[in-house]
Amino acid sequence: MEKKKKKKINSFMNSVSLQEKINFARNLSVGIKSGIPIGTILGLLTKQTDSKYFVKVINEIIGSVNKGQSFAGALNEFHDIFGDFFISIVKVGESSGNLSESLLYIATELKKQKDTKGKVRSAMIYPMVLLCITLSMTAFLVVFIFPKILPIFTSLKVELPITTRIVIGLLDFLKHYGVISAISLVSFVIGLKFMFRVKKVRFIYHKFLLSLPLISKTITDLTLTNFSRSIGILLKSGMNLVDAISVSSGTFNNLLYKQKMEKLIEYINRGETLSNYLQTEPKYFPPMFIGMIKVGESSGQLEENMFYLAEYYESEVDEQIKNITTLIEPALLLFMGLSVGFIALSIVTPIYKVTQGL
Repeated sequence: MEKKKKKKINSFMNSVSLQEKINFARNLSVGIKSGIPIGTILGLLTKQTDSKYFVKVINEIIGSVNKGQSFAGALNEFHDIFGDFFISIVKVGESSGNLSESLLYIATELKKQKDTKGKVRSAMIYPMVLLCITLSMTAFLVVFIFPKILPIFTSLKVELPITTRIVIGLLDFLKHYGVISAISLVSFVIGLKFMFRVKKVRFIYHKFLLSLPLISKTITDLTLTNFSRSIGILLKSGMNLVDAISVSSGTFNNLLYKQKMEKLIEYINRGETLSNYLQTEPKYFPPMFIGMIKVGESSGQLEENMFYLAEYYESEVDEQIKNITTLIEPALLLFMGLSVGFIALSIVTPIYKVTQGL
C-alpha cells in the first residue's frame, strides 16, 4: 500500500461524516458509469457538499488528480478521513478498470455500517432519556427543595432518620467540597482520555469488554459482521485473501480482534487456511462462523459465504440490541423509583415524626 500522507488542511474541530462519504462514493460511481471524467465529477461534488471542510478536501484531491496522481493516491493523502478500506477498494477498482463498481461497493458497505450504528444509538435513546430525567429530578429535590425544608428540621428537636442524615451529609459535602469535586471529576475524565490514547491501555480495556457477558456477544457479532462483509466485498473486487484480511482489520474498533488478524495473516502466509487458524481461537470466533468459512474454502465459495455470514451476524446484532434494551429499561425505571423515593422519604419521614409528636 502507498505511504500514508496527509494534506496540510486544518482538521481541528472538523470531520467528514459517514453520510458525506456515502454520498461521495455513490455520486462518483454514478458519474464514472455515465462516462464523465473523474476531475469533472469531483468539481460537481464540491457544489453539492454542505461541509466547507470536505469541499477543501475534495479541491485538494482534484489538484492531485489533475497533476497526474492516481485517485487512490490522492485519497491516501487524506488517509485519516477515508481509511484503508475505502482507499484499498478504490485502488483495486482503478487497477481492474471497475472503479464505478468498486465505489458502489464502498457506498453500500458504509451505508450498512451507518445503519448498524444507527440501530445501536436508537436503542439507547429511551434508556438515556430515563437516566437524564432521574438525575435531573434527584438533583432538583436535593439542591432546591431539601435546603428550604432543612432549617425547619434543624429547629425542631427531633431525631432525624438515616435517609435524611445521608442527604444532609451529601449537601454538606457539596457545600464545602463541591468545587474541588467538580474539578477532580473533570481532571479524571481528561486523564482517562489521555490514558486511552495509549495503545496498551486501550487493548486491556477492549479485552475487558470481551469478558462481559452481554456486551461481549454484541461486540463479537458487530466485529464478525464488519469483517465478513468487508472480506466479501474485497474478494469480489479482486483482492487476494491476505490483503483483504489486512484491510478489513482496519475497520475493527476492538484492538484484541486486530491482534488476532495480525496472527491470522502470519498463519496464512505459512500456507495454512483461514478456517484452521480460526479453530485455534474458539473463544472469539463461533463454531458456525468457522464452519461456514471452512465450507466456503473447500467449495470455492468463500466470497458468497462471507456475505451470508454478514447478514446472519447483522441479524444477531439486532437481536442483541433488543435484549440489552429490554434489560436496561426496567433497571433504569427501578433506579429512578429508588432515587426519587429515597429523597422523598428523606423529606416526608421527619415531617411525619414531627406531626406524631404534636
